[in-house]
Amino acid sequence: MGMIHVVGTGPGAVASITPEAVGCIQDSDIVIGYSTYLDLIEPYLDGKKVISSKMMQEVQRCNTAFDEAEKGAVVTMISGGDPGIYAMAGLIYEIAAERDTDVSINVVPGLAALNSCAARLGAPLMHDFVAISLSDLLTPMELIEKRIEAAASADFVIVLYNPKSKRRTAHIEKAQEIISKYRDPDTPVGIVTAATREHETVVVTTLKDMLAEEINMQSCVLIGNSSTFTWRDKMVTPRGYKDKYSL
Repeated sequence: MGMIHVVGTGPGAVASITPEAVGCIQDSDIVIGYSTYLDLIEPYLDGKKVISSKMMQEVQRCNTAFDEAEKGAVVTMISGGDPGIYAMAGLIYEIAAERDTDVSINVVPGLAALNSCAARLGAPLMHDFVAISLSDLLTPMELIEKRIEAAASADFVIVLYNPKSKRRTAHIEKAQEIISKYRDPDTPVGIVTAATREHETVVVTTLKDMLAEEINMQSCVLIGNSSTFTWRDKMVTPRGYKDKYSL
């Protein structure tokens, strides 16, 4: 019986992949993943059997990984970012339970999109925050709206994943509408697209003006809480030191 490494490769740049992730890829017989993510780690794929597929074929990829591992292969399943955040780790475990397999599973963390985007923006996640995906492919929009409402009313910093696609353009507008009920119009908002990649863009704007900026499926939108401020085009969310210690 083989094993499956579920590997997070970070936001995109090869330099952002952890040594542990690289080691798992290099020690594997087979590497499986979405074609776009595999293209980003091409330097590590020499000599490997590579199984590539298109978006929306996640279940097929996972079943293929188990088919190969159950024959004795060491398989790496590639996830962008961190495999445990909107990625492949959960599905791998769901299918493992369904198959009741004895294949070993090793989840290797990666640098998540929210970490990379926050670093580009300054220090927006220094206090409690919530990550919410605006994709309604697997989650009803009614539930997404309920979660946005709860996060906004509780004054969390909010990170929006999958904010807008060619088909799905109104969800980010609805998110802005809900959050605006609880936040000042000038609340800082950061929009990072394609973090760490060659076409990366970083924008700091406000809640009232955020929809005027380019936002797509490669973007993360970070919306500050009531304490977040900007300084020299950076977002800063205070942790509370100023109120407790002399700065």
